[in-house]
Amino acid sequence: MKKLLFSIAFAVLCFSANASAQVRPVDKNEENKTMARTAVSAPASFAAKYEGGMFGFSQKQKGTLRFDDANERLVFFGKDQKEKFSIPYKAMLVISPQSQSVRSTAGTVVSAIPLPGAGLAGLIRSKRRYLVVNFKDTDADVRGLANFRLENKELLESVLQTLGEKAKMTKRGDAYYRPQNAPKTEI
Repeated sequence: MKKLLFSIAFAVLCFSANASAQVRPVDKNEENKTMARTAVSAPASFAAKYEGGMFGFSQKQKGTLRFDDANERLVFFGKDQKEKFSIPYKAMLVISPQSQSVRSTAGTVVSAIPLPGAGLAGLIRSKRRYLVVNFKDTDADVRGLANFRLENKELLESVLQTLGEKAKMTKRGDAYYRPQNAPKTEI
């Protein structure tokens, strides 16, 4: 009797293990959602906050980023709508997204109040999204890294895709890069 119960339990275990090891087909709906999301192009002009990285421009300031397709460059305009600086598409080496999770000032202040439960306000966090542009400055013959804070993830993704296509860069993961010509070595 014990052998019969053991055999039945063993058979059930084997069949259940076999059923769970099957290959599952790829969900086509998820693939279509991803493709539809990346097909959105960025607006020609959008709000951004310059966080630093450009030579000669050390102060953070709010402004507007614009695609200047006629001159093939990305231009930053300050609050006064005057051009502050530009980065040519050909000078861009890598463009990538970056996000930071930060605690708001209000959350920091409320979490310091000596009341029961006030410390939970310190758990309130927000995401900041950045467009990071690595470029080669031909005037100074150095490389730079400019950071621009954008409003949301959808805008950041569309700007990355549009800028990558306009600068004729190669996509790798979430970022775009300009392949460097490797020197040929003779063997």
